[in-house]
Amino acid sequence: MAAYAFLIPLLPLLAASCIGGLHFFNRLHGVAGERISVRLAVAAIGLSAALAASLVGLELAGSAGGLQVYGNWLASGKLAIAFSLQAGGLNMALAALFGALLLVVARFSANYLHREPGFHRFFFILSLFAAAMLLLVLAGNAIFTFVGWEVAGVCSYLLIAYAYDRPVAAHNATRAFVTNRVGDGGFLLGIGLMLAWLETADWQSLNAGAADLDRGDATLLALSFAVAAFAKSAQIPFTPWLARAMEGPTPSSAIFYGGAMVHAGVFLAIQLRPLFEQAPAAMALLAAIGAMTAVYGYWVGLSQTDIKSSQIFAASVQLGLMFVECGCGWWTLAAWHLAAHAVVRCYLFLTAPSILHSTHGRPIAPVSATLADCRWAFVASLQRGWLEPAVDWLLVKPVLQLAKDARYIEERILDPLMGSPAPAIRAMSTLAQREEQKMGANLSSAEDRFAQGSGLAGKLAQWTAALLNWFEYHFILRGIGRDSIQVGRRLGRAANRFEHLLLRARYLALFVLITLMVALGYR
Repeated sequence: MAAYAFLIPLLPLLAASCIGGLHFFNRLHGVAGERISVRLAVAAIGLSAALAASLVGLELAGSAGGLQVYGNWLASGKLAIAFSLQAGGLNMALAALFGALLLVVARFSANYLHREPGFHRFFFILSLFAAAMLLLVLAGNAIFTFVGWEVAGVCSYLLIAYAYDRPVAAHNATRAFVTNRVGDGGFLLGIGLMLAWLETADWQSLNAGAADLDRGDATLLALSFAVAAFAKSAQIPFTPWLARAMEGPTPSSAIFYGGAMVHAGVFLAIQLRPLFEQAPAAMALLAAIGAMTAVYGYWVGLSQTDIKSSQIFAASVQLGLMFVECGCGWWTLAAWHLAAHAVVRCYLFLTAPSILHSTHGRPIAPVSATLADCRWAFVASLQRGWLEPAVDWLLVKPVLQLAKDARYIEERILDPLMGSPAPAIRAMSTLAQREEQKMGANLSSAEDRFAQGSGLAGKLAQWTAALLNWFEYHFILRGIGRDSIQVGRRLGRAANRFEHLLLRARYLALFVLITLMVALGYR
């Protein structure tokens, strides 16, 4: 039965394809088609959850699942990447848990989003996310885990911007999406290092070969995947994107940021346990970042006035504690913590509307006296520690300035050197171009009539006059050679400005990073 594990992510993908295709061809629309969308999504997710639960039961009964290989996806020389799924262990247990939570959210959404304009779009994205999340936890190699990782991120973007006509929702979705792409860079770097050092992308081969890696190589590889885990699970400095994700509907908040996707980073760290155990520095970083995130989430959560923000900062605290447990080597505790928190947080998000309805008109609990008495701490908590502006100042603005400097260098230095027309000349009007052409034609005719001579002396005089005329036209009349001293001074000032740019902190940091990458690659 373990051979049928491929159906677990495939069934929701087929449901998403059916819903999207029928809606695209206008066969499924309006209130009349809501029941079809719900049935397709619920049936597919329910069957996937039931199959995953059955495989977990068989494993508990003594039937080993193990790694199921369904064929090669890519083969090149010694490198072979297969499409494989884990049909047992923690992977299948989390697939069963996430499948059950997805089923509950799908049933809840049928009534919660009734008559919403984006009803069919929501169930299409939910089914696609179910396929991506189940593939993420079941994939036997880093390539297909990354595929699920990315598709889940795209679904997150689409549901944060569910009300895409609202600028705030679109902006928050873009912000969350771009922040997570930083973590994707770490994931891709980890995949590249796996392929370069171990010539494999399989998780089992990586964990088995981790003991053979040098301490520095194992640390760099673990840190690459740690960055990906920090971004996906909203650890410092990536925490602010999680609060922005609350723009989506409550069911999406429940399954994305309470039940499933936000735990993907913790799952990745647990799955790479043997690798992290070979890199004590990476484990120390997991514990340090997790502890800071837990303290930050608790501190900021004390001053939140809406229920979804309170829930999301409470989730940040728990996620931080999971990373602390991973960093301390308590892997089993972290896995149980992940499963329990997914259930509890998903439930709390789904009941948030009912809680608001039940407590309507009741007095709001005051802020704790300790926080209220410390004015600066209270203001900082309200401002969420100014973490997002600080990250913008440290990371976003230097990158934008770097792009601005690159554009300046291209337009002012590279284009003139390569002979490309300057922006002012490119913007020249048609009339000015015609005038220049007329002047060139007149000068050409003057050249033809000038210094007509015969004999050797006459021809030498004619060629000399033509050469001087060419020099005058190109270097004086066209202004290229005019005031050569001033041109030299301008070039000197430009060189000085370029030197000052290179001495700025962002470029020094960039050069140090390039040097380290070259050194590591050479080693």
